[in-house]
Amino acid sequence: MNFVQPIRDPTIIEGIKEYLKQRSMRNYLFFCFGIYSGLRVSDLRQLQAGMVRGTHVNMYESKNKNKKRFIIHPSIREDLDRYIAKMKDSDFLFPSRQKKKKTLKRGEPIDRSTAYKMLNEAAGKFGLKDIGCHTMRKTWGYQLYKQDPLTLALLMEMFGHSDSSVTLRYIGITQDMMDAAIMRLGAPQSKPSRTQIR
Repeated sequence: MNFVQPIRDPTIIEGIKEYLKQRSMRNYLFFCFGIYSGLRVSDLRQLQAGMVRGTHVNMYESKNKNKKRFIIHPSIREDLDRYIAKMKDSDFLFPSRQKKKKTLKRGEPIDRSTAYKMLNEAAGKFGLKDIGCHTMRKTWGYQLYKQDPLTLALLMEMFGHSDSSVTLRYIGITQDMMDAAIMRLGAPQSKPSRTQIR
């Protein structure tokens, strides 16, 4: 089983956003909510139009029932408002386009497998590997940490981790540090010049 990676390069994140936006506003907004909120896919699937009409979203996480409040990133506000304009407050934000096989209902949230396929198809266009449903959540944490390593305590709390090493591994920082250490192995050391020796 592969360890799912975050998307490290901000230019690739922007490229994926544009790629998805050209194809599906639903998929674009799904990706944006994932990378700007740190929500699990199971929680993204449960968002309803009424929950995103204000500046913040208030909800309970499905895995641990913790209350979560987060701001809607201003860069998606205009697209989001157009997207939900004709939706009822009770409509799921990311509905499936197909009728559910078990319930025969329309408008139910997309399946996790649909989210996985959408992410992997987009990631493949940009040459990314080891992408999965946790990629968006990890990307959120990775990008926050890279902007300001002092956010580590905040990220630990947000992810529910009790040890910083778990958080660093989860968001891919440990892998980055190992890669950098390996690249330094056998690298030529700068020799002191004669003027430095005197």
